[in-house]
Amino acid sequence: MTEFDRIIDDFAFLDEWEDRYRYVIELGKALPELAEDKRTAQNKVQGCASQVWLVTHSDGGTDPVLTFEGDSDAHIVRGLVAIVLAVYSGKPASEIARTDAIGVFDKIGLVEHLSSQRANGLRSMVRRIREEATVRVAA
Repeated sequence: MTEFDRIIDDFAFLDEWEDRYRYVIELGKALPELAEDKRTAQNKVQGCASQVWLVTHSDGGTDPVLTFEGDSDAHIVRGLVAIVLAVYSGKPASEIARTDAIGVFDKIGLVEHLSSQRANGLRSMVRRIREEATVRVAA
């Protein structure tokens, strides 16, 4: 079972959205803090109301496996970063480029329960990761 599968199971176990929000916040608290020197303009995700930083690491192969670090200055958004990283981190760039996490998030009702600003920020994170993966597959 992957980390994301575990998150999906935990979401299914929680009936109330208030409990699910608390769970998202807990996921954010468990996310390792991003080093201050990585909180740069280059790593900042555009289109997020909160500050969000994503750092991409590659193993350099022909279809590189990408891992990600991320952080945010907002509790719920930090939890969303943790969920996005659980979907994408540790996978080949070609798979990341093909995976639309927003569709998965829609299935669990996550997007519909977010404010429009947070939903747009979530889409911005997903778009950024998929664009980086596409560039690395083409390289």
